[in-house]
Amino acid sequence: MDYISELTEKGKDAKQAARKLATMSTALKNEALLAMAAALEKEQGVIVAANAKDINRAQVNGMPEPLIDRLLLNETRILAMAEGLRQIAALPDPVGEAIGGWLRPNGLAITKIRVPLGVIGIIYEARPNVTVDAAGLCLKAGNAVILRGGSEAIDSNKAIAEIIAGAAYAAGVPAGAIALVETIDRQVVSAMLKLNQYLDVIIPRGGAGLIKTVVENSTVPVIATGTGVCHTFVDATADLAMAQEIAFNAKVSRPGVCNAMETLLVHEAVAAQFLPAMLERYHQAGVEIRGCEQTMKYHSAVKPAIAEDWAAEFLDLILAVRVVSSLEAAIEHITAYSTRHSEAIVTCDYEHARRFQQEVDAAAVYVNASTRFTDGFEFGFGAEIGISTQKLHARGPMGLPELTSIKYVINGNGQIRK
Repeated sequence: MDYISELTEKGKDAKQAARKLATMSTALKNEALLAMAAALEKEQGVIVAANAKDINRAQVNGMPEPLIDRLLLNETRILAMAEGLRQIAALPDPVGEAIGGWLRPNGLAITKIRVPLGVIGIIYEARPNVTVDAAGLCLKAGNAVILRGGSEAIDSNKAIAEIIAGAAYAAGVPAGAIALVETIDRQVVSAMLKLNQYLDVIIPRGGAGLIKTVVENSTVPVIATGTGVCHTFVDATADLAMAQEIAFNAKVSRPGVCNAMETLLVHEAVAAQFLPAMLERYHQAGVEIRGCEQTMKYHSAVKPAIAEDWAAEFLDLILAVRVVSSLEAAIEHITAYSTRHSEAIVTCDYEHARRFQQEVDAAAVYVNASTRFTDGFEFGFGAEIGISTQKLHARGPMGLPELTSIKYVINGNGQIRK
């Protein structure tokens, strides 16, 4: 089947399924989500075997280790995906929720309610867990979904999609509600961006290149997830032991994800006390440090930073480090280079914490915590469809409410407009 035929067929099926999903009971949706979770656990072996093919191909092609880590599935990660589905099932159903209501002087009763978006297209790269997160969230919010994962994860995605869709359909979800585009031809993305007849919205989830391509070329409305040039600022009053743990976790725990720290800013008043041990710890962990002139004084392994480093999303064990003179200088640096994803300050000064959270423009702004928490699962959403850094429709980790639109329901008793 060519990709145009595949998209057309799956688009038609998804459109029909979306009409039924919009009025499906919460109980039935939850039953399907629990069945999907159980199926993932039961078929772990099938998923791991399929994932091994993707991992082998990635290694042969020289994919960097942090990106291979994003691609990797094991028992722990599969169980986490299943747990995410169970958390989604336990969350309140947003569909039909009344979020406002009023009575007009003429007697018209107007109610504002949440309704599904319809058919959502998700275009994503080397993270097969997105297949589960997206399908589960879209289903609970009453949407059909057409998934297009990266070619590097095609075997994993095929196995996962077949398992969860089969479980959902057996539980009563209409066929076509969960569809994976299996064609790996890059032209399929361009075709999806013009699929207005069937898609109500497209959400890209991946690197800057993918997001830019979708935003600039799609005729289907886009909710853009953003890249993560995330910062941590160690203030003059910071608890330095706490700061070291936060800064290490933010960079090293999973460097290939969008909520990982890419630039560390340190107040000059504590640089001499904080940086030598911090830089040595990074060095021992295999982190390449690119620093300003002052940073270079504190460790022999620091390479000189160039201008492009301050704006870079490395997605690797590479970190830019800069010593700044004040809170104001830190905020100015963040304002200049941030992608408005996640920003953090480590401080014991209440006024500085308050100012940082008020003045820094980002989807998530932390005081004394790692940026790695910007995640739907960690926020209690069960999972996430992506992390939006734009301001229209949704911002930050997108859970169930962000996958709905609104409808006004008006009840009268014969009113006419004069």
